[in-house]
Amino acid sequence: MKRKSSSEKNRRHVVAWINKAEWDQVLEYLYSSDTSLQKHAVHRISAWKSRFAGSTPVAVECTADLVRCQVLDRGRKLDGHELVLLYGTALVRFVNLITERQQGRVARPLRRLAGNLNIPEWIVNLRHDFTHRKIPSLKWCRKGCKAVLDWLQQEYWSRQLSDGDWDAPSDGEDEDEFKDEAARQREIESYRKVRELLISYEKEQYQALEAGGRHGEEAWPEPFAEMSWILAEIKQAASESCVLLLDVLLEDGFLVPTSEQLETLSCVAADNETPRVPRAFLRFWLPLLRTLNSPAFVHLLLQKLFGELKLLTGDADNNRAYFVSAWIAEVVLCNGKKSDFHFETKAQRKARLKDGIYVNRIQLRWQQLLAACLDSPAASTPHLLKLILDDMEHPLPVETQHNLLTLCSIYTQRAEPPSLRRDQPVYTLESLREKLQQSKQRRKNAERSGAERKMSKSDADKVRLLRGSWWQLCTENVAWKNYALGKVPGQSDEPSCLMLDTFSTMDVPDQPVELDTPVHNAPKTSPALKSDGLLWTAGDVGRLKSGLKLF
Repeated sequence: MKRKSSSEKNRRHVVAWINKAEWDQVLEYLYSSDTSLQKHAVHRISAWKSRFAGSTPVAVECTADLVRCQVLDRGRKLDGHELVLLYGTALVRFVNLITERQQGRVARPLRRLAGNLNIPEWIVNLRHDFTHRKIPSLKWCRKGCKAVLDWLQQEYWSRQLSDGDWDAPSDGEDEDEFKDEAARQREIESYRKVRELLISYEKEQYQALEAGGRHGEEAWPEPFAEMSWILAEIKQAASESCVLLLDVLLEDGFLVPTSEQLETLSCVAADNETPRVPRAFLRFWLPLLRTLNSPAFVHLLLQKLFGELKLLTGDADNNRAYFVSAWIAEVVLCNGKKSDFHFETKAQRKARLKDGIYVNRIQLRWQQLLAACLDSPAASTPHLLKLILDDMEHPLPVETQHNLLTLCSIYTQRAEPPSLRRDQPVYTLESLREKLQQSKQRRKNAERSGAERKMSKSDADKVRLLRGSWWQLCTENVAWKNYALGKVPGQSDEPSCLMLDTFSTMDVPDQPVELDTPVHNAPKTSPALKSDGLLWTAGDVGRLKSGLKLF
């Protein structure tokens, strides 16, 4: 082992605690069940903070905040809502401060950084609820506080005890920490610069839109002269760090629009299963995307988009997942084969080239895209998989494509694309119900076509003659035996339904009706008829007619 020089021995790392014994005592008191001991530990850490002058270790400060919440909770001097707010502040500060040193770039999702640090994902979700959604209950706050304190004890306090000589860390460690901090500061400055450039680009586009007064399906207004300088700066930033530029582009407010941006551009999102970027929003970003257009940029863009879609699996933020999928579909659709456009008109070609991110076909990395798509299950995954399979330079066999689409549809619980749909064995309860519905529909269609074929030519003539009148010919299979004579299906049992709105009355005797009938002039040679009394006399007929009225 190399002997340390005298100058190295004289250098010491200044700490706020007196010695290791005080450190051990504070650690023991922090995780004690005695409230008075916890109070003493929190007071000692407050003294440390005054000595550190703003350089208190993040883990020590977070532990003190959470233990202070437990002390106030056990003292029962605050109501539930006040305790929830205290717990929420401590938990939010913990997640933000612990992940800040791991950020490197602000654009990285907290879930990914927390996963790298072995922080439970539900802790990050709890922090998200505190900042963006409904405040959790006190029960969940206490549970989160206990889980975070256990994590701090395992990941920070216990490791400090096993570090051997911790009053005098090596100079190499100090130098490495200084280098890491300098690199982090450079990354933050680069991030701020790229973000400011993209914001300037958006401002110029909005000014051009306001000056032109046109958007939607019409041509996008010509940008101002300042735009050329902004695009040149963005291209230079992309040459320095294309990964950083794409990380910023995928933040909310850029390629993933906010509701205010969509409202300004009059954009409406389509179906979630077949996402497409709205034309106005696509034309908003076309100048930038065409400036950065290159095979390397397209490959990295697709890689970033699929990586983001994988992180959004099961996330409730549908808007972000929709636009990430929409940009993937847009990039793949721009890469269509020449044979796909043989029969397009000049107008269709002009419209396609006007809205295309790039014109010439690019040899995409098909195997990587296929693996990334299958590794990102979402509502739009079957649609994206179909686009990739159709665009491959050397397509897979049709049977293999169909099997992939079927498995993807089963896994994502989505309908299979109709282009490759066919009869397959029943895999799930949903597919069984779908097959039953399809068989019922086919049966109904067959019965309807059979009834139409059975209709004779005379029935067709009757239907034609009765067209436009109050009478209709019933061609349906109705069980007329279940209806009384003079009643039709759907008719109400109320007698008033047969009454006319307007009518007039007239006595029967006033009608020019011939009263004499052959029956009254029966031959006298029929004594049987006379004796039975079956013939009406003129007086009988007159009495009957006097009581009748015609409507």
